[in-house]
Formats: sequence, C-alpha cells, structure tokens
Amino acid sequence: MNFNIMQLSLIILSLMIIVGIMSYFIGVRKTHSPFKASALGFVFSIISVLGIIYVVYLASKEDIK
Repeated sequence: MNFNIMQLSLIILSLMIIVGIMSYFIGVRKTHSPFKASALGFVFSIISVLGIIYVVYLASKEDIK
C-alpha cells in the first residue's frame, strides 16, 4: 500500500489531535495542569508510539485530590 506525503501527514495530524484531546481529558483528573499534559501528548504523538505510551502513562497515574 502506497501513501503519498499528503495522506501520511493527514494521518499523523489526526493522530496528534486525538492524542492531544485524550491527554487533556485524562490530565484534568490526573494532573494539576491539564493544558501542559495535552501539549505534551500532542507533541509526543508526532511519533505515534510515544503518544500512545504517554496516554497509557497518564491513565496509570493516581487521581489528584
């Protein structure tokens, strides 16, 4: 299966947005700064495996009180 650069960039961008949104909603419950958590998830998902690992890390943290 061949991807051109436009298709690949759309896939990566959509993954970045999805991971950023997931990081924000998980970060609201798990951190004191959900915007930073969202930004880190967005940046880490440039390499998709890092974005997924970051979301798993956030999900495994204890909730803040």
